[in-house]
Amino acid sequence: MKLLLRSLLLLFASSSALSIVVQQNESDLEARQTTPKLVFAHFMIGIVANRGSPADYDADMTRAKAAGIDAFALNIGVDPYTDQQLTLAYQSAANNGMKVFISFDFNWYSAGGGATQVGQKIAQYGHLPAQLLVDGKVFVSSFAGDGLDVATVRSVSGLNIYFAPNFHPGQGNFGVIDGALNWMAWPNNGNNKAPVPGGPSFSVDAGDKSYAAALAGKGYIAPASGWFFTHYGPEVSYSKNWVFPGDLLWYLRWLEILTLKPRFVEIVTWNDYGESHYIGPLSSPHNDDGGSKWVNDMPHNGWLDMAKPFISAFKAGAASPNAYITQDQLIYWYRPTPKALNCDATDTTMVPANNGSGNYFNGRPNGYDTLKDQVFVVSLLTSPGTVVVNSAGTVYTYNAPAGASAFAVNFKVGTQSFTLQRNGATVISATSLKAIQNTCPCGLYNFNVYVGTVPAGFSDPLGPNGLNLLTNGLHVACQAAPSLPASPPPTAAPTTTIVATAAPTSPPI
Repeated sequence: MKLLLRSLLLLFASSSALSIVVQQNESDLEARQTTPKLVFAHFMIGIVANRGSPADYDADMTRAKAAGIDAFALNIGVDPYTDQQLTLAYQSAANNGMKVFISFDFNWYSAGGGATQVGQKIAQYGHLPAQLLVDGKVFVSSFAGDGLDVATVRSVSGLNIYFAPNFHPGQGNFGVIDGALNWMAWPNNGNNKAPVPGGPSFSVDAGDKSYAAALAGKGYIAPASGWFFTHYGPEVSYSKNWVFPGDLLWYLRWLEILTLKPRFVEIVTWNDYGESHYIGPLSSPHNDDGGSKWVNDMPHNGWLDMAKPFISAFKAGAASPNAYITQDQLIYWYRPTPKALNCDATDTTMVPANNGSGNYFNGRPNGYDTLKDQVFVVSLLTSPGTVVVNSAGTVYTYNAPAGASAFAVNFKVGTQSFTLQRNGATVISATSLKAIQNTCPCGLYNFNVYVGTVPAGFSDPLGPNGLNLLTNGLHVACQAAPSLPASPPPTAAPTTTIVATAAPTSPPI
């Protein structure tokens, strides 16, 4: 399966139309595992200081729970509002039958001397009703933290904890932990950047293998993410500007997870808008960290819709999501501009900035050339049908089987529309509110993605707090307000029709 996925990616890189299919074989399904499989979503507490009651968390809790997510990993630093927000989140989780746990962010906590502080925080919240327990133990995780004195954490907490931090193979002591989170959910060069031709390249699957070896049977938290793009200029102190390979990653990663069958999966993330790897709503109450420049009008809710049957299959130990698809749906995504568009004259990163982290690059984000100018479509179908994509007048058709399948087509500047047909009749259809443009949005290089669905999803605008820093540092006038039209633009008349040529389909997995 892993070799097949790599082959499909190679075909994807060279084809104007590609399809990937998951075929269902009932006899190949595995029995439900005796050890429950759990799915988490990483939730950034650091941007929700504006929440004032448990009710402000309710929509996140209920939406995540409905998709099959078992718990939020509450990422915390040492902000003065941290305890207030943890209390509200724990209460909302309890009110909604959801679970939560703390994930200590060692950008702020000290691995060298923070063990007592970490243990005290676990003691403070570990007894609450919404606390996630695994094997009867209080579940705790982290972002980074290699070198932490785990014995002191356990002693100070006074609780029996299941500690599964983001330690790294070869760095952290895997002998003193119960499990571990792998954060690196994107293909990379081994140094937190996108691979370059001729340079080192590591798949997410390679990270799985590295952690499996280090854990030697302990609990593995496998990461799943659809995207990574960040584009902060000198208007903030944390200037950074890069992208990881994305494209069909969200779909392909869930296929890998169904094959891998880890004990835990963590979605990276629910609400980190600044790095573009959110699957929660834009309208979820939060403060702007400056990322609204590339997040405004760019919902990702469809990725949670796509994940739902995969999550059900994962928990059942199934090899395919197909048995868990209960209605026809198309999920699509694409970047808002071609990557060749030149925004140097107006982009915020074309001036010097603090680059102590080594993550700041001028202009297009580092790694941009790993991405394709394509529309990506996942079909979740109850029976076979014909999927039609109209990209600004160029029409692609694809005969999609029942179940889950994916394909990609080259995009054109203009309106994008999507249709499912059976026997020549339209079953579902929608035109995206977001056209692909050949002008720089707010003057920027925007390598985030717009994610939509057919049938169309709910309206999801950023709120005023989430737009607060949009204009900071901009070199052109741009309104800090949602700007998607209330109704879709007219669909472009067909100019060319292309029948998509299917890539080799995967055997039952």
